[in-house]
Amino acid sequence: MKAWLPLVLLPFTLDAQRAPLLDWPSGQAKARFEITIAPSARPGVTTGRAYIVLSRTNDREPRLQIGRVGAPLFGRDFTAVPAGRPIVVDGSDLGTPVADMADIPAGEYWVQAIVNVYSEFKRADGHVLWMHDDQWEGQAWTRSPGNLYSQPVRITLDPRQSRTHRLTVTEVIPPVVIPADDEFVQRFRFQSASLSAFWGRPIFLGATVLLPKGYATSTIAYPVNYVQGHFSLAAPYGFDLDSAFRALWLRDETPRVIAVTFQHPAPYFDDSYAVNSVNVGPYGDAIMQELIPEIEKRYRIIAEPWARWLSGGSTGGWESLALQIFHPDFFGGTWSYCPDPVTFTDVEGINIYADENAFFKKVTEWHRTPTINSREINGEVRQTSQQRAWMELVNGTKGRSGTGQLDIWSAVFGPIGADGYFKPVFDPRTGVIDRSVAEYWRANYDLLEHLKRTWPTLGPKLVGKLHIFQGDADNFFLDRATRELQAWMATTTNPHEPGYFEWGDQRGHCYAGPGGASARLFDMARHGRRNRPDGVSTPWWPMH
Repeated sequence: MKAWLPLVLLPFTLDAQRAPLLDWPSGQAKARFEITIAPSARPGVTTGRAYIVLSRTNDREPRLQIGRVGAPLFGRDFTAVPAGRPIVVDGSDLGTPVADMADIPAGEYWVQAIVNVYSEFKRADGHVLWMHDDQWEGQAWTRSPGNLYSQPVRITLDPRQSRTHRLTVTEVIPPVVIPADDEFVQRFRFQSASLSAFWGRPIFLGATVLLPKGYATSTIAYPVNYVQGHFSLAAPYGFDLDSAFRALWLRDETPRVIAVTFQHPAPYFDDSYAVNSVNVGPYGDAIMQELIPEIEKRYRIIAEPWARWLSGGSTGGWESLALQIFHPDFFGGTWSYCPDPVTFTDVEGINIYADENAFFKKVTEWHRTPTINSREINGEVRQTSQQRAWMELVNGTKGRSGTGQLDIWSAVFGPIGADGYFKPVFDPRTGVIDRSVAEYWRANYDLLEHLKRTWPTLGPKLVGKLHIFQGDADNFFLDRATRELQAWMATTTNPHEPGYFEWGDQRGHCYAGPGGASARLFDMARHGRRNRPDGVSTPWWPMH
């Protein structure tokens, strides 16, 4: 069954540049699903994407079993469908991790329908887009407030038999409950003027703030650690979940700093990547000109570069590095863990500058090797590039997967397409790479290329500020781009600045050095003490 055999060889007669490794749905599945929106759940007309999920069990709702290799998921876009009129999902629709519904074995299944509701965005550039409007859940469509779902039902399914299964979405996901503030953890959000103007709808920024021991009774100002990463209402460093870190934070010998996580979900993803983008909007400006000033107004922060420290892992690793590089005079140093590709010669296995196709490496006219997207630490394949791309495509077309890593990179790093959505760096159906888009990525967001172009003026501002931690067996191959960055920095002159790189032997994603990310707080504090202006005391580290 082809959907279960991603490495199947294709006939020699196929175009080696364009033919996918997995097959597009064959249309042999005759089963169909009709999804109807109950008027009680959502009256009027709806535009969005409808899904069905199939599961062997109902221990958890099928919608909560979706993942890289989770329960089979199939979806279809729909436009302006009134309540009560069915939306069809059938064998012509792509699925993940089983691409073709015809390859689902006949048997008993729990099935559930979900509707991801899209909203109209009239962007300032004149384009009108239909996207999911984040409800402060971080673009997680399976649990986003206002989205709809059916109760799971048990069915007998034979995909190759003509039968219609009817499902009605009657349930509405309730609003997010934001935890109450306490002595240590506080949260706020506000509408961003610049982002709302760009998107033509209210767009919000926010922050979760972790205060040091004694903050409420002191009058001193504190250094700040701006922690980058995915959207989350949890406290920085897991303070409200991790008892070991909580104990560390409250010790007398721990540096007393303010830790802040930015919250900046965007219509494409749970995070904007903290830079300006023609597709995602002026998030870089909004963070620097709206969010950080608001944080530094609300809290007693030492608003000086030497006392502003960046950190973060994975997405946050790239952001913390990019913020330091693009704003070298504002921040005093970054501690970046397993950053997303710092150069695009290896984007989860894809060399967008050299490869012809994102789904495989063309070795000879007659032989192709699938591009591996992710691996286990022992080297076993977790997912191929095509499997990853098609997984995101099933979750949402036009980059609207919500949690798709390839989608958000294309949205942030790429140009606008003719339809107003981003122009992808590769065709998500065939994998063919668009060289013009790749060059756009290189010119605007390749951090290594930016350093090379601007080193004579930028380099002196970065001396001693770049600290990068990386596992040498990163599950997403992020170590490869990091090695390129390290090799180039070792050759820098005027100034010679090799940066600080620490490697974890046989460590995967996301290595943050000995003791983990919390141990880096002590590194930041020592760095701050070394670089503070003469005569400035450090009452925020009284036991040092």
